[in-house]
Amino acid sequence: MGGSRSLRYPAVARRDRRRRCAFGRHIRRLRPNIVIGGVDALGERDWPGAELHIGDAIVRLDSLRGRCHMTTVDPDTLQVDPGVLRDIVRRFGGRLALNADVVRTGTIRVGDPARLVPETSRLTPA
Repeated sequence: MGGSRSLRYPAVARRDRRRRCAFGRHIRRLRPNIVIGGVDALGERDWPGAELHIGDAIVRLDSLRGRCHMTTVDPDTLQVDPGVLRDIVRRFGGRLALNADVVRTGTIRVGDPARLVPETSRLTPA
């Protein structure tokens, strides 16, 4: 994550080994920075306000991310399919995955365990 203070692209949860996300398309269409496995489909929709502790980094999960035209472009073939964005708008109100901000920079490696810390847990005195 280097010195970056925010992620340009979303953190998303992956629901299966085929790397398809909840809207049934290849997850690479969302251009994620971080992909979390082992999460129920659309589970991340309940995460805004929480922190994701992964590797040495802490990422604050801000809000559902509005999707743009780039989701219509296949990252491998560059073919455009406008139906992808129409489907995201129809099924998810145009918002899929999460905006995120870096709270603490650090190294994240493939396979690092991720821990979701709900906002309420951070506000409760120890």
